[in-house]
Amino acid sequence: MGPWKMDVPRAVLFDRDGTLVRDVPYNGNPALVDPFPQAAAVLRKLRRRGIRTGVITNQSGVARGLLTTSQVTAVNSRIQHLLGRFDVWEICPHGPGDGCACRKPQPGMIHSACARLGLQPAEVAVIGDIGADMAAAEAAGARAVLVPTPVTRPEETAAAPLVARDLAGAVALLLDRP
Repeated sequence: MGPWKMDVPRAVLFDRDGTLVRDVPYNGNPALVDPFPQAAAVLRKLRRRGIRTGVITNQSGVARGLLTTSQVTAVNSRIQHLLGRFDVWEICPHGPGDGCACRKPQPGMIHSACARLGLQPAEVAVIGDIGADMAAAEAAGARAVLVPTPVTRPEETAAAPLVARDLAGAVALLLDRP
């Protein structure tokens, strides 16, 4: 049974910027955190159903010297204050050329989140806004749903296994599949 024919996921991992909150490039200021309108309701729905939630986020601003890890932590704390507690956070502080195994499109953050949650990747879904999110999910063996934004390239949308118009639609695809 492939990952597209499984039951409701036991956890949903979200990309942070452009998926849960509006993308403010290299944001180190918690006051600039602006969740998408549906984010809180979608997360409540998942949590009420006993589905665990997590965040997987590339934060190359740390490697580039544009952000400190303390600033990333402060922004993440603000997100959690606004959207509720996540079961797991995975953050890649590396730059694109660092060759790490965690930076999306590599599957490292998904594998780490799954290990911390005690789940297999096939029990997990990833929701993101760009092709790197989808590629990381595919490489890990997780289900993936793309929620395109204006920065999502048409070829990323065309290649995505599942596409939803918004967060609510993405979660509906995961929870209400026949």
